[in-house]
Amino acid sequence: MQEQHAWSGRFSEPVSELVKKYTASVHFDLRLAEFDIEGSLAHATMLHKAGVLSDADLAAIRSGMADILSEIRAGEFDWRVDLEDVHMNIERRLTDKIGDAGKRLHTGRSRNDQVATDIRLWLRAQIDAIVPLIGALKTSLLDLAEQHADTVMPGFTHLQVAQPVTFGHHMLAYVEMLSRDAERMSDCRRRVNRLPLGAAALAGTTFPIDRHYTAALLGFDDVCHNSLDAVSDRDFAIEFTAAASLVMVHLSRLSEELILWMSPRVGFIDIADRFCTGSSIMPQKKNPDVPELVRGKSGRVVGHLMALIMLMKAQPLAYNKDNQEDKEPLFDTADTLIDTLRIYADMMRGITVKKEAMRAAVLQGFATATDLADYLVKKGLPFRDSHEVVALAVRHAEGQGVDLAELDLATLQGFSALIADDVYTVLTPEGSLAQRDHVGGTAPAQVRAAIARQRQLPA
Repeated sequence: MQEQHAWSGRFSEPVSELVKKYTASVHFDLRLAEFDIEGSLAHATMLHKAGVLSDADLAAIRSGMADILSEIRAGEFDWRVDLEDVHMNIERRLTDKIGDAGKRLHTGRSRNDQVATDIRLWLRAQIDAIVPLIGALKTSLLDLAEQHADTVMPGFTHLQVAQPVTFGHHMLAYVEMLSRDAERMSDCRRRVNRLPLGAAALAGTTFPIDRHYTAALLGFDDVCHNSLDAVSDRDFAIEFTAAASLVMVHLSRLSEELILWMSPRVGFIDIADRFCTGSSIMPQKKNPDVPELVRGKSGRVVGHLMALIMLMKAQPLAYNKDNQEDKEPLFDTADTLIDTLRIYADMMRGITVKKEAMRAAVLQGFATATDLADYLVKKGLPFRDSHEVVALAVRHAEGQGVDLAELDLATLQGFSALIADDVYTVLTPEGSLAQRDHVGGTAPAQVRAAIARQRQLPA
């Protein structure tokens, strides 16, 4: 006997096997199963409250769903491609177990609002897992920053030595990025946490439903207020993927720096062996595979963002089959981000900082030149004039193969009579750092204050 679909009475011939395979989504949307059951139970409870389901039907649905949930968790559920998706697989199994009560469950809803609800439930749970993981990575970075609040390193612009900073200050830059990332995720959650269920296929339902009651049962903050919008838009998924892309871009930037810093030509850090691999041919190699993969996976997540935007860009209202394609990029985005945050938090605890190499690099690029210019301005010389004076001094020092701090006083005074012997307090990296003692500055005291402020913020 030909398998009957939920909609098969309309058609005069069965769906081809190729179409079944092409249109089925159960091989990936089965991960929504527990959320589908959660939503169905809330819907059934609401229908019972509205007088649509009897006491016996509700009890049967609850008992049958409990058995199905156990089967799924035990890996014993028989997922069938011919039933298309997670929703029909669960509904058919429920009907097989409890009879007509299972057929009544779908009263007042459609797969359109059902799947939109399931995705929101799933995505809400993902965000609730991701925000603490961002917090854990921030903690790893804060611990590293605290250990190196005084460690001098060159700050770069255009990958050229610019001014001295501390390694702690550098790590705090990424802490700030991640703080904004966590804020974006939490803000995105507010728009995810709105209930589509009750919109039915696109126009609502004729049954006396109570959507706010269902929303309360499922922990939603509000309902979607337009039935067409509720079933058809995936902007909440796009917004999440955009927020995830920014996290990955931030971690890709840090990955690029870790890769550069670990190179023997730079030698600022070492990454613990457990996060690296070797070469099949070169026995000396220690490759920073984890940050390289993070750098690569950032492109993967950004690609998912583009895919979701393109998926939605030309869809007329309301639901279209195109939206089946929302799940795989969304699922992979969350999986990739969660895995990346977990491994990164651990990896940053395995960073060894090579202080001597960092300080030596500061002395290679005339990093205190701006400090000398500021020194002359404080002595009364206009900044543009002081800039020219220091540029000449740098050119001279470069020709001599020495740092500015290594020029004797008489030589420095040859560039400006305003220079006195107190100039050497600003020409050392430590002196440069100490003078930037303001909120957001790189002075060690400010680095420690910034760390303390971050630790006091909610996780």
